[in-house]
Amino acid sequence: MRLIRWSVALALLAGLTGCQSSLMTKAGGSEPRPAPGKALVVFMRPSSLGGAIQSSVYDTAEKGDTFIGIVSTKTKIAYQADPGDHLFMVVAENADFMTAHLDAGKTYYTLVSPRMGVWKARFSLLPIHNRADAKYSMQSKDFREWMAQTDWVTVTPAAQQWYREHAGDIRAKKFDYLRKWDKADAQQRAELTLPADDGI
Repeated sequence: MRLIRWSVALALLAGLTGCQSSLMTKAGGSEPRPAPGKALVVFMRPSSLGGAIQSSVYDTAEKGDTFIGIVSTKTKIAYQADPGDHLFMVVAENADFMTAHLDAGKTYYTLVSPRMGVWKARFSLLPIHNRADAKYSMQSKDFREWMAQTDWVTVTPAAQQWYREHAGDIRAKKFDYLRKWDKADAQQRAELTLPADDGI
């Protein structure tokens, strides 16, 4: 079973390593804002650790997953989400999750954070909070630097095609890692939760 999981991980990595330039494109226009009746969630990756490895992000749901995009080093992507509760997922060698409670008309920020894994880089989604005492804070100098150092990108038809070709492997990885997520204790869940009042 472990060999199967590693094979799936390597297949996904092979599909994403170094391909961001062909799957995502720089977004033009003005700074993204929430669409009417929506919340805007920004996924950003300012770190260059594991720079050749990309990660893909998703809005998961019982009825199916929504592919948000591929976040490579020094990029960020904006996602128009329905208000309410969400479970977001990042996939690379691993899958990891973050709970979010979203209010319409607000913008929320999340770090796509790399760390070294068994084969390549693994990733986590880390909430950026709107309070000065938070480890990851919108009120910090770091946050201002992250925003300045990252470029807005958007999904291309090639990225959508990549997702369609890998959707089965991504679902398998999701359910594999959801078992670990479901065993997380209250403190771990709290650290990986984006509250509604963190929106601006």
